Amino acid sequence: MKLKVSKDEMLKKLSNIQNIVEKKNTMPILSHFLLDANKNGSYIVANDLEMTIKEPIDVTVEEEGKLCVPARKLFEIVKEMEGDVSFESAGDQWLKLKAGRSDFKIACLSVNDFPPLPVIGEAEDINIEADILMEMIEKTLYSAGESDTRYTLNGLLFHVNPSNLLTVVGTDGHRLAIISKQIDGGIKSEKKLIVPRKAVSELRRFLPVTKSEEDKEPEKITILIGEKNLLFNISPKSPGNRGVQFMTRLIEGTYPNYENVVPQANEKKMTIEKDTFAKVLRRMSVISRERASAVRFDLERDNLVVSSSNPDLGESKEEVGVDYKNEKLTVGFNAKYLIDALGAMASEKVILELQDPLSPVLVKEEGVENYTCVIMPMRI
Repeated sequence: MKLKVSKDEMLKKLSNIQNIVEKKNTMPILSHFLLDANKNGSYIVANDLEMTIKEPIDVTVEEEGKLCVPARKLFEIVKEMEGDVSFESAGDQWLKLKAGRSDFKIACLSVNDFPPLPVIGEAEDINIEADILMEMIEKTLYSAGESDTRYTLNGLLFHVNPSNLLTVVGTDGHRLAIISKQIDGGIKSEKKLIVPRKAVSELRRFLPVTKSEEDKEPEKITILIGEKNLLFNISPKSPGNRGVQFMTRLIEGTYPNYENVVPQANEKKMTIEKDTFAKVLRRMSVISRERASAVRFDLERDNLVVSSSNPDLGESKEEVGVDYKNEKLTVGFNAKYLIDALGAMASEKVILELQDPLSPVLVKEEGVENYTCVIMPMRI
């Protein structure tokens, strides 16, 4: 194998895979990536046995070949080099690098040991605009579980209906976020797919987003749905370019019935400016951070008092004007849950729909019907 590549191109592609190649592992091959140099199109592949990324790379190939290269070490070397980089294999165990007056020789592993690409088998597909998929991820990922013993919560639910409605759901048992969008496709039956949190987080790196008003034609993502895997085909608009293939293993199990969690009869409604609300919550949670960011809401007509206290630190209180016409209500929250939800919203005002101190609370954007958050209150 012999090729040349620009420093920026190599760094960009290596940066994309750093979180996928395992840093602490019992299989050394998983800390390596496969570099496949071919005159008809070159690419790099990273695989951690749960996720696989196959990404095209723009190189000038003099001699074709394949090599398994240590991802972190190559990234560190290329970052310090100056100018274009020349790659040349020395057998199947060594790679020579040269840029300017710098020369490196690094040990590689056998291509035969690299995990094969997963086979998706028979699959149905759906299509979605990249901007829409990114929005759906950003509005739900924060609420998914992390290292939860209820392993199905450690991912996002992609609920696809034959009516071409895609609903993405995230929950950690204390809060829940739901967003629905119409998509293109033609699946035969309803599917509930649990996509690992880490995979969804990494997928964001590869989703192209519309950058300007002139760039009006949206990027389309094709999602192939297999029995145990999901494959995202991310193809760029420009003709001749090959796209990124991102595959993830699905989490097996049954996701909670999210429809039953959303309260339908919360009668008390409070409307408040989103940015003002977030600032008040951040200020009040300073005192309570040692106690799960607990804050207390005392609601009365057109007025909200947010307070927090900590025996070791002190207490805080702030009043803010709201639109609220119901009877007095006192309720406690984890401020972080509310702040996260507000951070995913774009409207100037948000609405809280409440019932009593211990019932689930709906958090909505004013004028937006397809996105809903549910937060469980705290005992205070």
